[in-house]
Amino acid sequence: MSLNILAVLPEILILVVGILVLVLDPFWKKDEQRRVNLGWLTAGGLTVALVLSLLLDRPADPALAWGGMVRFDWLAFVFKMFILFAAAITALFFMDVERLGKRAEAYLLLLAATIGMCLMVSSSDLVMLFLAIETTSIPMYVLAGFMLDDKKSTEAGFKYLLFGAMTSAIFLYGLSLVYGFSGTTQLENMRSYFLSLNPISVGVLFLLVVGLGFKISLAPFHFWAPDTYEGAPTPVAGILSTASKAAGLAVLIRLFITAFPQVESNWQVILAVLAALSMTIGNLVALAQKNIKRLLAYSSIAHAGYALVGVVAGTRFGIEAVVYYLIAYVLTNLAAFGIVAAFGRVAGSDDIRAYDGLSRRSPYLALAMLVAFLSLAGMPPFGGFIAKVLVFAAAVEAGWYWLVIVGIINSVVGVYYYLTVMKYVYLYRMEGENEEAHPIPVTRPYAIAIVVLTIGIILTGTLFAPWFGLSTDAALSLFF
Repeated sequence: MSLNILAVLPEILILVVGILVLVLDPFWKKDEQRRVNLGWLTAGGLTVALVLSLLLDRPADPALAWGGMVRFDWLAFVFKMFILFAAAITALFFMDVERLGKRAEAYLLLLAATIGMCLMVSSSDLVMLFLAIETTSIPMYVLAGFMLDDKKSTEAGFKYLLFGAMTSAIFLYGLSLVYGFSGTTQLENMRSYFLSLNPISVGVLFLLVVGLGFKISLAPFHFWAPDTYEGAPTPVAGILSTASKAAGLAVLIRLFITAFPQVESNWQVILAVLAALSMTIGNLVALAQKNIKRLLAYSSIAHAGYALVGVVAGTRFGIEAVVYYLIAYVLTNLAAFGIVAAFGRVAGSDDIRAYDGLSRRSPYLALAMLVAFLSLAGMPPFGGFIAKVLVFAAAVEAGWYWLVIVGIINSVVGVYYYLTVMKYVYLYRMEGENEEAHPIPVTRPYAIAIVVLTIGIILTGTLFAPWFGLSTDAALSLFF
């Protein structure tokens, strides 16, 4: 296969899955039972796309394709594989959500957003980058407000659209200034035009940080996340907080490391302040939350800060740590949101107190929740522990001691509210009720997804080498 085809092979395969969904939906429309197959088709198609990409699409040396619009390297490849994985898991979570799981439109929007995220992580041109971000964002706006008869969902979609459109305009203005001053849209050709810090480069960096900070919900650009996560269908909130955030961080890494290496010491300070703010605000506000989805929203803000610590380091080890962190985070947070979706579908509530006695109502679901929350808290032997150790070690190696101290203090705060949730799950009991008489049944799609994710969380924390090998390959391609 030619380089151009290999560079976008995952996107082509996703498009094929979307065409299959479009073609088969009219034939299944009259049979409600068969419409469930839309979820299996989407999840299965994405899994096949993942396997074929792993077999056929491994990059050799980094190369530019499609006239320099797309970069074909290991950084893009690793992120694409986990975006495909996250989308397949999300398709399984869609299946048992009322008014979502039997709608072909929902799966098509998910597939469109997945194509956009895959293009985001491989974009090497400003035009392609902006088009990819909008291809991701617009379907996500619709999915967030997909439940038209639910006021919270429509509010979530509207707020996400409103703030997203505003920050997209700011980001686009920043990109236009980059092009105006450098005379090129190619990321690799820009480094010679931004050689020193001046008022213009500070302004450009600020505009770009605002746009990307919104996408990955960094403080103080996080204001949309809690309301959107609470109101959006839970599986949509899950992919927003994982794959979409990972794609945004991949863009930030590629843009700043490739285009602005000469002013690295300056953007490092900006990102360090944002990382400290995100960790602190995310963790402190999460302490007061009574709604599990809002708690996870503020948790995701804090985790964006932790991941950014590795970017601040600016070294190859720092980027390796970020990639590893995002691998573990995608697995962990998808599991957390999947468990919340499975519980909320039966219990009808996202209040933390509704989880009283979950360990007796569904022991295996409670165990999976324990694994996910301990990993989010950074406890061994789970993936979140190794990930935090790596990003903090990279920051120490680069001399960012104060940022590591802030991160460690915030990690301790995070342990408190994660374990508070588990206190309700394991120690509290339902008032005046026999928990065994109110089980939480887990459907087959949810069971498959949660088991796979739980195993992944344990493997990333115990079998360290393969995952870190992937992270090393991804980082090497960036510094090639």
